[in-house]
Amino acid sequence: METAEKLSITMTPAMLRAVRASVEAGEYASTSEAVRDAIRLWQRERDEHAERLAAIRDRLRHSVEDDRQPLGIDQLKESLFALHEATVEAHQRGAA
Repeated sequence: METAEKLSITMTPAMLRAVRASVEAGEYASTSEAVRDAIRLWQRERDEHAERLAAIRDRLRHSVEDDRQPLGIDQLKESLFALHEATVEAHQRGAA
């Protein structure tokens, strides 16, 4: 386990009230535990955000590297119309 380091932070009165209320309600054993939990959540959100960005970058890279010919406007309309028809039919089958 990592050694802990004491840190002094500044919070707005509203933030401090929320943390203390959480501790008083028994959600956390101490304000330190509540703050550590908040930081874990922040880290998880940052990691998830980084994963989403990596996935987007990967899709963009694949798109840029795709050597297929682009669709013409008529081909695009046909594809979208067919997709729409298939979606409507699937929806109707599910509602029946």
